Amino acid sequence: MKAVLVLEDGRAFTGRSFGAAGEAFGEVVFNTGLSGYQEILTDPSYNGQLITMTYPLIGNYGVTPEDEESGKIQAAGFIVKEPSRIVSNFRSAKPLDQYLKEQNIVGIRDIDTRALTRHLRSRGAMRGIISTHDGNTESFAAKARAHESMAGADLAKRVTCKASYQFSEGLWELGNGFNKNIKPRFRVAAYDFGIKRNILRHLVERGCAVTVFPADTPAEKIAAFKPDGVFLSNGPGDPEAVTYAIDAVKAMLGTYPIFGICLGHQIMSLALGAKTFKLKFGHRGCNHPVMDLPAGRVVRITSQNHGFAVDAETLPAELEITHYSLNDNTVEGVRHKTHPAFSVQYHPEASPGPHDTTGHFDQFIAMMAQHGSKA
Repeated sequence: MKAVLVLEDGRAFTGRSFGAAGEAFGEVVFNTGLSGYQEILTDPSYNGQLITMTYPLIGNYGVTPEDEESGKIQAAGFIVKEPSRIVSNFRSAKPLDQYLKEQNIVGIRDIDTRALTRHLRSRGAMRGIISTHDGNTESFAAKARAHESMAGADLAKRVTCKASYQFSEGLWELGNGFNKNIKPRFRVAAYDFGIKRNILRHLVERGCAVTVFPADTPAEKIAAFKPDGVFLSNGPGDPEAVTYAIDAVKAMLGTYPIFGICLGHQIMSLALGAKTFKLKFGHRGCNHPVMDLPAGRVVRITSQNHGFAVDAETLPAELEITHYSLNDNTVEGVRHKTHPAFSVQYHPEASPGPHDTTGHFDQFIAMMAQHGSKA
């Protein structure tokens, strides 16, 4: 079946349908990872986005339920050059195309993803539409322009859990599955702005009894829970729109050790008075080099997925930069000079990888052991 991708500026790409038929709207972005497409599709941080994979062959190892980062595909649509006709993986449960169809995710294949990526790098991420319906470029572009902009959008409220729940599953190991036999030492309250399961697994693996709370949970409810530490998760959308979480973090700083990842990093920075801004085309991939300032050298290759960043020029005096991107010098990590609180923009949970930065979870554990709650 014929399919078309049309951007809001009128640039059009004609290909074939991949996944479900129909129409999908969202912000068109690109990810440079060679693998990890299932983790990417199910990452709630991609809610509202049409994901372009820059690697030309996608789907060669199929999909498996154990690799899902949430309960469903979160991306609005999927764009690939060539889906693999052969699935070769002893863990695979089904092919990628079937996976997309079962969850009614519209995709497009057989387009020049290199040309699309170059266009997005030049013009910036923009709204788009994937459609298998009849229509002309002008009408599709108008539909794309009418769609919600990512700037100003509070998407955390769309992907967060409806009620708090406990998570007790550790990391996966070949032949043994997920670790279920871990004795907890710390009580952690994890804010769900679009949390990935492997983040929770890393916390559990290190001895955390984790309770996940909805994004709009007030600080008073966290205080009643009496945690040893508070975790601020990743998530989609504009961080400045998540005002309820910013207010909650303001009230908790200095009371509990706090660790934030991605959107959580931005929310913690905003709570302390910094500003954020929208990146031209974002950081999405598994090979982003980051300078570790405390170490004084580049020791981190990171997995990243964000379209907004903290403005270094607006950081308050009590925050210091610990990491920055070697690609564009944007802020990748901060820590509070007096309170037990730190955050990173990249994803240390290594799903799909790499594993260079998983030590941040140990840093959080050490912080809880040293400081604990002052509530």
